[in-house]
Amino acid sequence: MSQKSGHKGRAAVLVAGSWGTALAAVLAGNGYDVQLWTRSAEHAEQMNASRTNEKYLPGVTLPSSLLATTDMQEALRDAELALFVAPSSAMRGVARQAAPYLAEGTLVVHATKGFEADTLKRMTTVLSEELNRPAEDIVVLSGPSHAEEVIRKQPTTVVVASADLKAAEKAQDAFMSTYFRVYTNPDVVGVEVAGAIKNIIALGAGLSDGLGFGDNAKAALLTRGLAEISRLGTAMGANPLTFAGLAGVGDLVVTCTSKHSRNWRAGSMLADGTPLEEVLERMGMVVEGVRTTRAAKELSKQYEVQMPITAELYGVLFANNSPKTAVENLMGRLKTHEIEQLD
Repeated sequence: MSQKSGHKGRAAVLVAGSWGTALAAVLAGNGYDVQLWTRSAEHAEQMNASRTNEKYLPGVTLPSSLLATTDMQEALRDAELALFVAPSSAMRGVARQAAPYLAEGTLVVHATKGFEADTLKRMTTVLSEELNRPAEDIVVLSGPSHAEEVIRKQPTTVVVASADLKAAEKAQDAFMSTYFRVYTNPDVVGVEVAGAIKNIIALGAGLSDGLGFGDNAKAALLTRGLAEISRLGTAMGANPLTFAGLAGVGDLVVTCTSKHSRNWRAGSMLADGTPLEEVLERMGMVVEGVRTTRAAKELSKQYEVQMPITAELYGVLFANNSPKTAVENLMGRLKTHEIEQLD
């Protein structure tokens, strides 16, 4: 497929973190005039003046058709596509601020991996409520995709999911390029659950690596982590096949094995006894896996599914349990069958 060219219209991207900036660059490269919204006037001025996002993706030049703004109305003016990439904790507030300026025909996409902490709702539900439009019309973009690689146009493949195939195909057409391949999937629940829970497993992978447990332990963690993702996802109504795809095993592998992964880095720091508050302060960016661990623990109770890795990580994060004890607890669990139906 050739690189797209020519003017495609206007797109708004909310907000200007690393992933939002990388996806904004994809859209700009595909011919969109992109307004990248940020709350910080200083941040917007820096991006527009230097043509880089030094705070989150330093050293990479932004496309000329990408402009940063703090004006939500201007960002959404005549936008054919609105991409929400706010952290899960901020999604409702950003959507509420955007709602008065979002035209009825604008395609809404989100690329946030997490649940709303207080309500345990998925991001499509949050957006549906605040934007006053059917959840079926909203598209979720997910998959194995580090912003640091996307912004440098390294080959990346993702999935866009929506109950509305036409909406998914519009998003596919908007983002598809020579280096950014996009598949469609109707399973919104599965794609969102996989994207959220894999961050918990990545914390565990960082913890395991930080403790020096080696490849055998990490392979087991990823495999049994995928089982936890599938168990919760299917209980919530997802298609099990989704977890064998890009949003499932694909995203799990890249997040648990890469130096770019915030969750892996946070887990690695926790392994040497660094307190959670200090870890988050040193990271300087949102570590979604921490909030998601709380939410997933509650969801496991609500849907009555076993999530032992999540439970042990919850103990490390919030109950001062030692990382080494957490791993010993997992290895010492009662014997069981690998195939769930035999339990």
